[in-house]
Order: sequence, then structure tokens, then C-alpha cells
Amino acid sequence: MHAAYIEQLGPAEVIRFGELPVPQPGPSDVLVAVDVVSVNHVDTFVRSGAWSTPLDFPFVIGRDLVGTVLSAGPAVAHRFAPGDRVWCNSLGHDGRQGAAAEQAVVPADRLYPLPAGVEPEDAVALAHPAVTAYLALFDQGEITAGDTVFVAGAAGNVGSALVTMAAHAGARVIATSSPRDFAYVRGLGAAEVIDYNDPDVPGRIRELSPHGVDIHVDTSGRNDLETAVDLLASRGRIVLLAGLRTRPVLPVGPLYLKDCSVRGFAISHATAGRLAAAAAHVNTLTAAGLLRPRGTQVLPLSAAAEAHRLLDEGKVTGKLVLRAGPVSGG
Repeated sequence: MHAAYIEQLGPAEVIRFGELPVPQPGPSDVLVAVDVVSVNHVDTFVRSGAWSTPLDFPFVIGRDLVGTVLSAGPAVAHRFAPGDRVWCNSLGHDGRQGAAAEQAVVPADRLYPLPAGVEPEDAVALAHPAVTAYLALFDQGEITAGDTVFVAGAAGNVGSALVTMAAHAGARVIATSSPRDFAYVRGLGAAEVIDYNDPDVPGRIRELSPHGVDIHVDTSGRNDLETAVDLLASRGRIVLLAGLRTRPVLPVGPLYLKDCSVRGFAISHATAGRLAAAAAHVNTLTAAGLLRPRGTQVLPLSAAAEAHRLLDEGKVTGKLVLRAGPVSGG
């Protein structure tokens, strides 16, 4: 089979495209014919070594896929049958080979049905950001109806999923974006949208939520904790999900005097059970047409190195998707 893989850690140029043996599933695994694979920042971290995780060379890159079941191991054959349309968002980490190949082995507890009518390119583009948003809001943020949620960078991949999910959960969303994206972000469910170039964004948030915000999420990874803590309501939560190399100052006194908390997480550490709960929620929203990617750029699997280079250089808007096989509607 053809695959995009690496034989050493390094820059995008270390990615090779060529033939590798077809992987062999174990008793609890499923062999999937891959249609499309997404390209995420975390994929570049694994490839470069910035994110340390066990891997064997040659190592197939990539996390997320949409495809068709070819066969299922005897322990899970009652759950998956040949021809089933499926998706996954947690390959390429913790010893698991990646998704960027014509065929991939997926542990059955990390494989989910593709909702009918959802296009493969849309589903794979949502896999990483939407599950990240779910974990941020429901696991770490403990969102409840009536909360006020602040989302910085609401027009991006994760930000738009955060706004959609928070609004659907009954929260009031205050967001920042570029003025050109105001209508889009409001359409996702944000009650208020602030220009992120406004010199007094914190002041605008205080005007809109005098008692503070319950959940604060900054998708840009700037992680200005001094400002974030000041904006929190009593028992508010700051959720950190980006900014691998940031080292912000934490104002400890104001944080604990308001009974607040800072919670960080990485999707790679989520248990299979939590990922399955997230996937079920994502499936519900995508099937209802409430959750969709804003834009995708589709490249052939052979362009994986170029895709990683574009992401490294900050030249990607929307979501990059690699096509490994023929794609048809769900």
C-alpha cells in the first residue's frame, strides 16, 4: 500500500511517500480502507519530535481518517462489518501507527460510525477540532446551561466548534474574531462578538459580563493568564489547549480568592471512553447539520510533506485534508 511516513524525526522534508506492507489487525482491531486524512498541528509536533511519544520507524503520520471497514478482528466482528463507513481521530500516537495510508489498523474502541449524509472531507476536517472543543467544554470546563463562555479566536477550526457546542449546550457565548468573521461567528450561536484588534478587549468583556465569565478558552495559545483570571466569575475555569511553548504569569492570589481554576489538557491523553463520548456528541451535531467545517483544502496523499510545510509556515486557513482513496458521500 502507499503511505506517507517518516524514518526519523525532523522537518516536513523527512516525510516520504512510498509503499509499505499492509498492516495486520489484531483480535480487537479493525482494518480500514482510508478515504481521507486530515493534517493537524499535533501531527507536526509528533513528526518533529516536539511532542514526545513512542513510535516505531517507519512511522506512518497522521491522526484522523474517514474510510470503509475491510475486516474486523474476531473480538470485535460483532460491532464492525465490511463496508461500514467509519472515522477515527486518535492514530499516530502512543505506539499506534498513523492514518496517512491507503489502509490503516484502528483499535475498535477508537473507531466510530460515520453519520449518513456527512461528507468524508467534512467529517475528517472536524474530527480533531470538534473533539478538542468537546473535551474543553464538557470535561475540563464542566459547562452547564446558563454559563457565560468566552472564546478567543472563534472563527478558527477549534474556536468555531467551541462556539457551536457552547451555544447548543445553552451557554451565552462571548467571542473574539476579525470583523469580517462577525456574521459567521454570530451564525454559530455567539451572543456577542468583539473585534480581536480592539485595544480594550478585556474592557468590552467586562461590559458584556459584569459578573465575569464562567469558562475562558483562548484558542490562539497566547495564554494571558493575568487578564483571564481577572475576567473570571467566582468558580470560573480557564481551559488551556494551545500554546505549547508559552510561559505565562499566573496571578495565584486572585485565582484562589475567587475559587477559580486553570485546567490544561491534551487530546492525546484522553481515554478511549472520553473520546467515544466526544465522538457521539460530534456525530449528533454533524448529523443535524449544526457542526460543519468552514473550508477544506484537499490535496493528494503524496503531498503530505507539502501539507506539513504549509502548516509549519502558518500558510493554512481552514483545514488541510489528504485524499488517500476514492471519496463518495456518506
